[in-house]
Amino acid sequence: MCNDYRLEVDIASIAQDFDDLKIKIKMPEGTPNVEAREDIKISDIAPIVRSGDVRGAGELVNRRWSWVGQGGKPVYNFRSEGREFTSNRCLILADGFYEFTKPDDPRQKRKTKWLFTMRDHPWFCIAGIWRATPEGEAFTMLTMEPGEDIRPYHSRQIIPLTRDQWSDWLDPSVPAHEVLRVLPKGSLPVVQVYPEVATQSQML
Repeated sequence: MCNDYRLEVDIASIAQDFDDLKIKIKMPEGTPNVEAREDIKISDIAPIVRSGDVRGAGELVNRRWSWVGQGGKPVYNFRSEGREFTSNRCLILADGFYEFTKPDDPRQKRKTKWLFTMRDHPWFCIAGIWRATPEGEAFTMLTMEPGEDIRPYHSRQIIPLTRDQWSDWLDPSVPAHEVLRVLPKGSLPVVQVYPEVATQSQML
């Protein structure tokens, strides 16, 4: 499951996209610091839009990715099946996420790293939930059975949402099963980022 993702989009572009979709976004803690980050990892602080007091609206805040679960393990992914999530929904801002597979070369110790992006837009949102913990508020990514784009790489997948789903996920009155679904094949282009694949010019 996903334990690493990317966000390199500036806050102005994020705010403009929400405005274009008529999704009202408040910033109750001021404008979040949204740095360009190639790798956002478990326990890092990152921006989310959490559901607010108005249906289909939200609050843009920075929160910790993962909370402490049973046995002290971080809860960074959370199964969505059979749950409605009638409160504490959030959108996790991203422009890519990573999956890792065993290397083809047994001499290679590090796993092969793959980057997935959204075909139809430079950035997207991942379905998540947040909760208050003794250490402060934190969020986690929801998961489901993989679609065709992810299945060759992992037995589970996080849930990227298309732009027309963002408002619905922020509205807890919209049933979760109407929003949480896999995308059609080809929606999530993938490239190998480690080991770096040599280009034709590099091989000449």
